[in-house]
Amino acid sequence: MIPPTSDTTIAYLGLGSNLAEPVEQIKSARRAIALIPGVKEIACSSLYRSLPMGPQDQPDYINAVMAVETGLSPQDLLKSLQKIEKAHGRERKGQRWGARTLDVDILLYGEQVIDLPDLIVPHSGIAERSFVLHPLSEIAPHLTIPGKGDIADLLAKCPLVGLQRLD
Repeated sequence: MIPPTSDTTIAYLGLGSNLAEPVEQIKSARRAIALIPGVKEIACSSLYRSLPMGPQDQPDYINAVMAVETGLSPQDLLKSLQKIEKAHGRERKGQRWGARTLDVDILLYGEQVIDLPDLIVPHSGIAERSFVLHPLSEIAPHLTIPGKGDIADLLAKCPLVGLQRLD
């Protein structure tokens, strides 16, 4: 992994979609994220198909993890990502784990631990979600997640249940 410069941070972003051509939604989001001023893509995982969390009467998800180098603050990065979600048809209706055109989460922001009303980093579900850990380990196999541990140890405790890497 490329280390950040002195005035930038490496952030890991989780991307997911299960509506409106999910593979294309993820690819389009990746391109849009790379165009955010102050953000540079470093790596992106393969695409993975996963079972939905929460209500099961929705399509499977397509997920990926993207590493970016950024000079943006965590809050400014979040605002930019939410604009991309909205541009991709994301509607926030308050239903947790419902179907969506695009979901982009800040999984990690350097080694920072952030606990704000609208942003928790590391992402609260990072250690239990195979659709996050497996793509994350693909691009950062030696990563240590603040407050959670080494990714290899977390992977050993996180079964693949329903997760399929797409070629």
